[in-house]
Amino acid sequence: MDVFLVPLGDDRHELYCEVPDAPAVGPDELDERDGTPDETTFMGRMRARYVTPLVGRAHAAIADAEREWRDRQAGRLEEPSGRWGRAKAKLRAWVAEKVAEQRLLWHMRRQDACTLFHAADTTPDAAMALMREGLQRDYERHRRWFALHSLFFILSAFVAIVPGPNLLAYYFLFRLAGHYLSLKGARRGLDRVDWTPRACPELTELRAAAALPAPERAERVRAIAAALGLEHFATFFNRLAAV
Repeated sequence: MDVFLVPLGDDRHELYCEVPDAPAVGPDELDERDGTPDETTFMGRMRARYVTPLVGRAHAAIADAEREWRDRQAGRLEEPSGRWGRAKAKLRAWVAEKVAEQRLLWHMRRQDACTLFHAADTTPDAAMALMREGLQRDYERHRRWFALHSLFFILSAFVAIVPGPNLLAYYFLFRLAGHYLSLKGARRGLDRVDWTPRACPELTELRAAAALPAPERAERVRAIAAALGLEHFATFFNRLAAV
């Protein structure tokens, strides 16, 4: 997998990847450590009865959202008609946005080797250190949110007494699944992936582009994204550069 260490100025960097035709999470995907639980133990029975079905449903919902994200980005989806249709589309768009934000870490779970493209004015050792720093920061952030959302998911059970679907539980289930997959991706990237750093002149130009006014920046970044063959990179860069 190709991973880009994107400079957003003199001292800010973010990791980015595009795998347009491969969903980050398949509807039936469980890796080797998430395989069939040992039902001879209490925890195994609890996992088989409650956790595995929930994770499977979350995986299916996430894969659905990611497919919709790709179709929407490619212009293959039309805006729905009707108030309920538009509200549902907005909710799914929010889910798709969260999927896009965590795309790199989710794909990282299945990688053994990655190429790290970095600006030509950054040494390979410095690029590797920045990559590891970013993955470690992501790991710690998702670990904190996983713990917090686990508590909220448990508390959402009290809403189950209200007739109708427990939307709070579904929301926190989605967030829990996302944080869990991100944790696994960040840890694999830190511990098991074989990284090969490679200088990329186009990324060097982004340092200057980040300081440009928004209209000029957008035009320059689109040209760099086209040179790199990255379809959605301009949206990613311009959103973060404006922060």
